[in-house]
Amino acid sequence: MRPVRSALAGALLAALTLAGCGQSSPAASPAATTSASAASTPSAAGFPVTVQAGNGAVAVARRPERIVSLSPTATEGLFAIGAGPQVIAVDDQSNHPADAPKSDLSSFKPNVEAIVAKKPDLVVISNDTDSLVAALGKVGVPVLLEPAATELDEAYDQITDLGAATGNVDRAAELVAGMRKQLDEIAAAAPKDTKLTYYHELDVTPYAATSSTFIGQIYGLFGLTNIADKAPEAAGGYPKLSAEFVAQADPDLIFLADTKCCGQSKDTLAKRPGWSKLSAIENDRVVPLDDDVASRWGPRVVDLARQVGDAVQKASAGR
Repeated sequence: MRPVRSALAGALLAALTLAGCGQSSPAASPAATTSASAASTPSAAGFPVTVQAGNGAVAVARRPERIVSLSPTATEGLFAIGAGPQVIAVDDQSNHPADAPKSDLSSFKPNVEAIVAKKPDLVVISNDTDSLVAALGKVGVPVLLEPAATELDEAYDQITDLGAATGNVDRAAELVAGMRKQLDEIAAAAPKDTKLTYYHELDVTPYAATSSTFIGQIYGLFGLTNIADKAPEAAGGYPKLSAEFVAQADPDLIFLADTKCCGQSKDTLAKRPGWSKLSAIENDRVVPLDDDVASRWGPRVVDLARQVGDAVQKASAGR
């Protein structure tokens, strides 16, 4: 989820205005159906299948073998559930895993002709930019819209959707179960009642994320208090803060999600007016994050949670 420099800008902010996955599938359809409330999921060979996604009921006639992913998060999810061999192209922002078939396709300015030229039998996106769903629908290409998750359960549901749409149901279920277990263990191992405050920086503007966002809920697993929750315009989820606001709040921990895009570090923060004496800087509690991991809602949220948990452990021990 970054209002200026990262995928967070388009993906997670857009999620605030998108309705949840909601249309019901045809009652008489012979296809299996999966959704957040589905009682069962189809087997790997259970095609045709109808998947409830952000764009409603998506029918996938047969197991796709030419998948195009225009969502870095979906790309990570597809490879994590074993659908990598079915993926023939990913967008220019999909950089994980390293062997994903990266192309010059853009998710920000999608080119319908270029996408169709790949002869996909399934396209996965996180934003319906320029009515891409309708455009591809006209040429018979099924599109799975999986918008930025606003809570962990939505992230799990999307992985389940990918499993159903690609015939990798069991692997998707295993991944979700593993993520749940690891997040529970990481949160349980963290010190309780630390009363630590934190600031999560999205970019140098600086924009932040409140507790109501997906990223904020990850921090919520550790009982941290988010200084951005009291910022002006915090109700939007991603308030633009002033340097004075952060200095006055003086957070115990600072997490930087703008290290790769903007080269931010403890040293660069210390050069900002009024920040050199911040507790997080003086006590070496500035935590550099991987911009990509911190802006996606796929399998690597576990890695992010582990880094947050480690920072909480260290800060608590140093008190």
